[in-house]
Amino acid sequence: MNSHLHKTDTHWLLHMPELVVSTQWFEPEFWREQDKILGESRGRNVTWFVGEKEEPMVLRHYYRGGLIGKLVNDQYWFNGIKNTRAYKEYELLIELEKRELPACRVIGAQVKKFGLIYRADLLMKMVDGGQDLVARLTKKELDDAVWREIGKTIAIFHSQHVYHADLNAHNILINKENKPWLIDFDRGEIKANQGQWCQDNLDRLLRSFNKELAQLPVFHFTLDNWQTLLTAYKSQLNT
Repeated sequence: MNSHLHKTDTHWLLHMPELVVSTQWFEPEFWREQDKILGESRGRNVTWFVGEKEEPMVLRHYYRGGLIGKLVNDQYWFNGIKNTRAYKEYELLIELEKRELPACRVIGAQVKKFGLIYRADLLMKMVDGGQDLVARLTKKELDDAVWREIGKTIAIFHSQHVYHADLNAHNILINKENKPWLIDFDRGEIKANQGQWCQDNLDRLLRSFNKELAQLPVFHFTLDNWQTLLTAYKSQLNT
């Protein structure tokens, strides 16, 4: 599953070889002019849903988080194309697809260099009927079977040494068949083996559930739900 890489001195465009991808595809204004912005998701920043309704895509610009994000927003120090966050996530998503793991299918990535810094974007296929787990839990409770599937899915990623750098409730989608998918693998990687990072992932996820529980007026999450998830996770790892 090789990629095509088009480049100039200041611009790199990666995409799957069977696709014809334009640099315009990474500009929200391009889709807006065609009336093909299907929606958006607003968290710390905006993620756009674009393209045709039959084959929607997710367009994500790379933004910095934390205090430094307030100062430089979307600028990163350039140290070679293969060290950019977009290139690394693009390559990781291709590997996850090879392994048939439930993660977004990547379409393309672009990196633009401005002197010593770069900005970047990623374009992916949208998960069919996917809904953010937080949004789902603000509407209704999940069946135990779905919580078990979430635990098993995380265990499957961990058993294949896939590290998710920001495993939180917003980065889990539930598709129309009630199957979980993991999204946003920025700064993710394939580890050499399982280790403390697996427990760190789980701890991070539990903190995110508790944060949403404290902040949202309605959020259907209990420690029993977590125990159901955790039991399924451990059972899957032992299979």
